[in-house]
Amino acid sequence: MNIEEEYLKNLDVLIKLAISEDINTGDITTDAIISKSNIAEGFLKAKQDGIICGLKVAELVFNNFDENIKWQTNFNDGDKIISGSILANFSGKYNSLLSAERIALNFIQRMSAISTKTFHFVNELKGTKTKLLDTRKTIPGFRLLDKYAVKIGGGTNHRFGLYDLVMIKDNHIEVAGSISNAVKQVREKYKNNFRIEVETRNINEVQEALNLNVDIIMLDNMSIDEMKSAVKLIGGEILTEASGNITFEKLKAIAETGVDFISVGELTHSVKAFDIGMYIK
Repeated sequence: MNIEEEYLKNLDVLIKLAISEDINTGDITTDAIISKSNIAEGFLKAKQDGIICGLKVAELVFNNFDENIKWQTNFNDGDKIISGSILANFSGKYNSLLSAERIALNFIQRMSAISTKTFHFVNELKGTKTKLLDTRKTIPGFRLLDKYAVKIGGGTNHRFGLYDLVMIKDNHIEVAGSISNAVKQVREKYKNNFRIEVETRNINEVQEALNLNVDIIMLDNMSIDEMKSAVKLIGGEILTEASGNITFEKLKAIAETGVDFISVGELTHSVKAFDIGMYIK
């Protein structure tokens, strides 16, 4: 999947939903106070350092209120910015600018927060071969935007949903009776149409998954020493992914075990909004 193209396709529905839930029958405060003939100009300003993401989304939000709004972007998604940077300038009907403000900021603040956090995590992995993966722990409906923001921040996208990678986890294994049975059932149903990842919790399960020649072995909630032993046992024959309770402080030590990937839910499930202000004059 080309995430850059796909996330743009998803925007129209999301923006219309955001407008519907915020505006509904109208912006009653602005409609009472601001004349529709009033013209104003303004700008978006960063209030912290980081990686900007979502500028196109913000522009499209404004255009949904008034296609005649003039918008000039001063940066591109993925650019490093410093506090005080003017991200974009715009002009148009005052009432449209006011009504669009919060919706546009909600998008760009979340996306920039994800890109910035991802950038810091990726930077911590420099000097190792390990790549940073995102997860499915995203806001419902925002999956593509969240994963696009991870990509912009320098991360690597994991599976996009339950449809594009087989991931056999503990519940699947329990029902199937074993990792071997679970993998067998998947291969009988899908042949080699999908890559297979298996979650393992100890060295015995790692050995079982290794014998089955799956595509990725997940080392779930293992200690550093357990991961080192697992990576040594696998010997580079199969890709490895560390997962479970991953924090920034643990990143370097986990990467130094030799794992190929580290997946981090924190990138998308608990980010703090990037501080961006909108100013109209």
